[in-house]
Amino acid sequence: MVNATKFTSEIKINQDQTFNPMNQQSFALNISPDIGAVTAAYIVPEKRIGLVTLTHGAGAGMDHPFMTTLANALSAVGIITLRFNFPFMENKKKRVDVPAVAHQTIEAAVHHAHEAFPSLPLFVSGKSFGGRMSSQYLSLNPIPYVRGIIFYGFPLHPAGKPSIDRAEHLKAVSIPMLFLQGTRDELATLSLVEDLCSKLATATLVKIEGADHAFKAGKQDTIKPLADNTIDWMNNLLNIVDSKHDN
Repeated sequence: MVNATKFTSEIKINQDQTFNPMNQQSFALNISPDIGAVTAAYIVPEKRIGLVTLTHGAGAGMDHPFMTTLANALSAVGIITLRFNFPFMENKKKRVDVPAVAHQTIEAAVHHAHEAFPSLPLFVSGKSFGGRMSSQYLSLNPIPYVRGIIFYGFPLHPAGKPSIDRAEHLKAVSIPMLFLQGTRDELATLSLVEDLCSKLATATLVKIEGADHAFKAGKQDTIKPLADNTIDWMNNLLNIVDSKHDN
């Protein structure tokens, strides 16, 4: 296992080299003695504006093409990503982890990221189930150094069963939230998402036209808009915070 201290030292040693966006630093992320460790990986660009934990969904792990393509697109705009598997995916189980285990895994990743890059603004993000578990965890355990949450398709309800029950915990989240939602997302009826975000004081909604829950929209490239909207929101948020500190 590579602990945060060792990883930070490796980054400092290599800080003068140019990091290719494809340069992946893989390691084992220790969760707990009972749960064990899971596979994790940083992608570190040369220019670093911020850092996100990037959590996968229920149906595919950290190395799914969507996850790796998004991580590289975020790297290209200056965002370090930390991807990692949930234990159920690491152990090739079909049933997702219970929230307590998912939350512990997210906690370990968030703390590792902060310790590895303490000077960078840290955000939490996730695809579908990963985003929902991340926001659940932060609603119960606010972390002062986490600047915001990014949802790459919040799974508001099961397919064909419109509801907002899964979003109840978001009322307890006080940090900024960015919802990147496809307009054809079968797990998030657009009108319900729009209404939800209008009632959350810290929410920003960006709609990806024609995209479904997997962000497929015919021949349209949806990854670049996801990365571009992420960095634009992040920069705007950080500029607002810096302005308040200057005053």
